[in-house]
Amino acid sequence: MHGNKQHLQKDFFLYNASKARCKSYINMREVSERIRLPPSEYVIIPSTYEPHEEGDFILRVFSEKRNTSEEVEKITVDRPSSPAANKDNETEEEKQFRNIYQQIAGDDMEISAEELMTVLNRVLNKHKDLKVEKFTLESCRSMIALMDTDGSGRLNLEEFQHLWKKIKHWQKIFARYDADVSGTINSYEMRNAVNEAGFHLNNQLYDIITMRYADKHMNIDLDSFICCFVRLEGMFRAFHAFDKDGDGIIKLNVLEWLQLTMYA
Repeated sequence: MHGNKQHLQKDFFLYNASKARCKSYINMREVSERIRLPPSEYVIIPSTYEPHEEGDFILRVFSEKRNTSEEVEKITVDRPSSPAANKDNETEEEKQFRNIYQQIAGDDMEISAEELMTVLNRVLNKHKDLKVEKFTLESCRSMIALMDTDGSGRLNLEEFQHLWKKIKHWQKIFARYDADVSGTINSYEMRNAVNEAGFHLNNQLYDIITMRYADKHMNIDLDSFICCFVRLEGMFRAFHAFDKDGDGIIKLNVLEWLQLTMYA
């Protein structure tokens, strides 16, 4: 494993025996072990008592000499299948939304970032229970970039409906963590919300999200919350599009990199 900072695949464990393990494999809240190993690089792997279970844990390592331990985490996103829209069973909210869209989209039946901002803020004003500021033009531009599958810089009705379903889903997650209905959540709640939304990141990325989207009090409002999720969704989607062999590694030239990041 020397020098390897990549996520380890299953084959690694098939061909590399463990160097040490706890003497008693027991179902307890706390397990500790003193182990003597020669200087080298090692992977420490906690596990649950029963197979195929997940659980939170705290790993503490104490050493007599200086060490340079690093946390190795797999960064993934859940990709649930999107159900097809059923126009025959359209809800009253969806009918109202379609009417608003048609009024603002005009003859071309497509909306720009400015028109999207108008639509979303009209809907937001009808939700008096949400103590949130209005969506900004910048966040609406990000939403356009995420859902603009045909590269027109505008959203058609189908793209718009798909975006609205995502916003509603993310808004429900935000509301669950905004327990005091202040219109903001703190950075710790943001970590849990990001994970609940299906984005499984590491500590460094959570810190970056806080620096980028939180205010000076380390709080995040709905506009920043949605903007963050739009960015995560878009970047994961772009990565998977380039990662054609599925090995978790992509290679970009400068033009591809600029095209990817400028429109995100």
